[in-house]
Amino acid sequence: MEDWKIKVSVLWIFYAVALVGYFTLYLVEPGVLEQFLLSGEIGGEKIGPELLLFFAILVLAPLTMAFLSLILKDSANRWANIIVGIIFTAFQLIALIETLTLPTVYAYAVLMELSKVIAPALIVWYAWKSKQKA
Repeated sequence: MEDWKIKVSVLWIFYAVALVGYFTLYLVEPGVLEQFLLSGEIGGEKIGPELLLFFAILVLAPLTMAFLSLILKDSANRWANIIVGIIFTAFQLIALIETLTLPTVYAYAVLMELSKVIAPALIVWYAWKSKQKA
């Protein structure tokens, strides 16, 4: 198996774990869990089936990409990782900017958001670079 495919697969798993880790750490941020228990909201968003589905997709998409990165043929693999990687990088850049503009900025949040920007950006890099080797 090609080296770049394994790197990309591990980066997708890293991203998924960072995402779950961030959600977990966010819940223990002062006041967040209390607000959720009192209002059923997190960050001003009502927790309902639609939001839960969104979070499930957000966690399952990178795990699915990790698997697909190992089984897809080179051309499809490259393009899938480039396209999905760009989407996730853009999404996480927006999340990082939002985090940096909050009234209280926690170091853990910046670190986790930054790692969630770097991982998909590296995925795009490795997928793009692999094209030049073919």
